[in-house]
Amino acid sequence: MTDRKDKVTARPRLETPLASRFRGFDLDSEAMARSSENVARFLGTGRYLAIQTLVVAVWIILNVFAVSLRWDPYPFILLNLAFSTQAAYAAPLILLAQNRQDNRDRISLEEDRTRAAQTKADTEFLARELASLRLAIGEVTTRDYLRRELDDIRESLTRLEKLAAKPDVPGELA
Repeated sequence: MTDRKDKVTARPRLETPLASRFRGFDLDSEAMARSSENVARFLGTGRYLAIQTLVVAVWIILNVFAVSLRWDPYPFILLNLAFSTQAAYAAPLILLAQNRQDNRDRISLEEDRTRAAQTKADTEFLARELASLRLAIGEVTTRDYLRRELDDIRESLTRLEKLAAKPDVPGELA
């Protein structure tokens, strides 16, 4: 009974692809993804469209006008087969390239989220520090306040000196 339980827990997670069952035919998935991305990029260029248009035009012209070279007569079945084969390979290659781009976008999004969270934490920390500095500055004695206090003390000292310099008059309270 424990063997069955071990087998159940040993299953891979759903988002993890299964290992290839064909041991004799191994492909580097990263290299395949890079090459499919390169092919998909090339298929989306104006250069590719120009080359394909030129090949199709030459194909049709040779099969219509060069009677001795006619290898694919008018319905152009061989040309149609070539287009079908091209489409059969192009679509999966484009999908592979899209999956690779989706993975890059997902990683970039995760990095952006992490960076945004760190920026938010830094901003909150700086806001707290700024608030504490404002409170501390509010408690710091300013030059004007100190000058007023010194002036008050000086005036008090001057009054005391004047009072001390006055002769004592009998009957006056000091």
